[in-house]
Amino acid sequence: MTKRILFLFNHDAAHQAAHIAGIAGELALHAPTVQVVVACGVEAIRHKVAEIIPAAAHDRIEWRMLDLPTAEQRLLAPINKVAPVLRVARLYRHLDLFRRVDLVVSTERTCLRVRRRLGAAGPRFAYVPHGSGDRNVAYHPELAQFDLMLLSGPKLVDEMVRHGITTADKCRVIGYPKFDTIDPAVRKRFFDNDRPVFLYNPHFDPHLSSWYGMGEAVMDFFLAHRDYNLIVAPHVMLFRKRLHYSLEYRTAKLRPDIADRFRAADNILIDVDGPNLFDMSYTMAADVYIGDVSSQVYEFLLHRGACYFLDPNGKPADGVTERYEFWRNGEVLYGPAELAERIPHWRESAALHRAEQDRLFAYTMDHRAGETSVARGAAALEAFVEGR
Repeated sequence: MTKRILFLFNHDAAHQAAHIAGIAGELALHAPTVQVVVACGVEAIRHKVAEIIPAAAHDRIEWRMLDLPTAEQRLLAPINKVAPVLRVARLYRHLDLFRRVDLVVSTERTCLRVRRRLGAAGPRFAYVPHGSGDRNVAYHPELAQFDLMLLSGPKLVDEMVRHGITTADKCRVIGYPKFDTIDPAVRKRFFDNDRPVFLYNPHFDPHLSSWYGMGEAVMDFFLAHRDYNLIVAPHVMLFRKRLHYSLEYRTAKLRPDIADRFRAADNILIDVDGPNLFDMSYTMAADVYIGDVSSQVYEFLLHRGACYFLDPNGKPADGVTERYEFWRNGEVLYGPAELAERIPHWRESAALHRAEQDRLFAYTMDHRAGETSVARGAAALEAFVEGR
C-alpha cells in the first residue's frame, strides 16, 4: 500500500528548503511504495525546492501550493510583518490536504497546529531541524509532539533527550542534508583580490543579534581597513521586517538600515535577500566567520577557520563566556573595539581553536564521505512509514 509523505515548506523565505528538499527528491526516485507530496507556501520557495530536487524526480512528486484567497492574503499581509500569521492561515486553509497524508516532514514547529487541530484523524509528524545550534529555541518543549526526529549528529540526540523532549529511539542520525546540495571543493570568489575574506552573519533576534548595536561599527572597521574583504550576509529574516519582536525574550527593536557608504565600498559585499544566502556560497568563500547566535557557523566550519562571536548582552556575571556550546569554536567578544583588536590575529585564532572545532563539528555533524545525508534521511522515513 502506497504511503503519502508530505514535505512542508511553509515559510516566507527559502532558507530552510535545503534541509529537507533533497530527502524528498531521494524518496521520489528510490522509494516506489511512497508518494512524495511537496507543499509550498510561496512561489519563490517552490522554485528553490525545484532547483534542489533532481529534475528526474519532478514528475514523481505531487506539487501543491498552500494558496490563500486574495482577500485573506491582503488582510493578513500587514500583520505578517510582526507575527507569522500567513503561515498559520495556510495550514488551516489546507487541512484537507494534511488529512490525506501519512506523514508530514517539517523544519519548524508551526505545523504542529495541524496535529492539534486534526488529532487522531491527522498524520504523524517528523522533524528535521533547520540548523544545528545550541540556543534554547532549538530544544523547545513543543518539539515533543513530533513522532520522529532526523538529526545531524549525536549532539542533537543527546540534547533532545537531556531536555526531556524525546527518547533516543525516536531519533535517527542522518548528517546534514544541506551539505549534499554543494560541492565542498568549490569556493566562489566574490572579490578580485587575494585578501582574506571575513563573513559577518548576524541573526535577527532583537535580544541576541549583534546587528542592532554593533553592525555599523563592524562595517566601519572594514571600511577603514581595505586590506580585508567583508561579506555582510545576515540571516535572511533580518531584512524581511523593520520591527523585530522576540517571543523568547519579549524584546522588540527596530532594525537599523545600511548606510550608502558601506554599499559603495569595493571591499564590502552586502547581500540581504539574494540566492547566495541559501546555498552556503558565503560560508564556503570566507576565511573568517563573525556572528552571534546563528548555527550557520557549522556550515562555515565544513572547511574550518577563525570564528568571532559578538555577544551584545555583555560579559555574564558568572564568568561563563560561552553561553552556547558552538561559541567554543572561536572567541567571544563584547564589542566592536574588541573585535578590531583581534581581527589581525585571525590566523593564530584559527590554529588555536582547530582541535575544539574538530571535536564539536564531529559531535554536531555526522558527516560521512561517500554516504549522503539525503539517502540516510529517505531510508529513515521510508522505514518509519512502513513500520520497520
